[in-house]
Amino acid sequence: MEVLNDLVGYKNLKIYQNTEWFSFSLDSVLLPNFVTLNKNIDTIIDLGCGNAPIPLILSTKTDAKIIGVEIQKDSYDLAKKSIFYNHLEARIELLNIDMKELRYIYPSDSIDVITCNPPYFKYLETSNLNEDEHKIIARHEKMITLEEIISLSKFLLKNNGVLAMVHRADRLIEIISLFQKYGLEVKKLRFVYPKINMESNMVLIEGRKNGKVGLKLLPPLYAHNEDGSYTEEILKMFE
Repeated sequence: MEVLNDLVGYKNLKIYQNTEWFSFSLDSVLLPNFVTLNKNIDTIIDLGCGNAPIPLILSTKTDAKIIGVEIQKDSYDLAKKSIFYNHLEARIELLNIDMKELRYIYPSDSIDVITCNPPYFKYLETSNLNEDEHKIIARHEKMITLEEIISLSKFLLKNNGVLAMVHRADRLIEIISLFQKYGLEVKKLRFVYPKINMESNMVLIEGRKNGKVGLKLLPPLYAHNEDGSYTEEILKMFE
């Protein structure tokens, strides 16, 4: 069922969602609050934007042009409705394509910032996936792999351009290895924990194309208090 909701705590922003599909989660709030933005940025691409929570939140933080790329037509249609409802069509452009096609649309070294909340799980045809196709594509690397995303980002980014990603903490070594393989120096890292005294389940990571060596390890980010409510830091992001 299609519904129109408030975009968490962002004033005057609404987002269309389908309750039967893969709805955006806290990950999509954390990433636009983590990525490094400055006044010199001209163009941002959000890879695999879904129904566009990240582009919508980014629009509150920067005046840069934002491009959302989504392969699934149903999610793209929801995103488009949200962009028009919020009168952001002059700020946010949406592309309903396989992100691999971006190599033939934009020249290399042309994008300032790339954000990505990618599928978290490797895809094996032998896997027992009890989900519909829409959710499989959103959660599993069926249409594109992690390495292909990082390779594409290296191609698109300007020298010293930024790739910011949210992913599962248990794949961090693989992510760092691929960043290094494609000339993206890891500059910023933050572990996300469901609660205090629990293991980290997510990581926020940012790299710069041909960046200088030097990692900033940020303090832990706790999502929930013991009673299940959001922590003060998360609530501030919603503001």
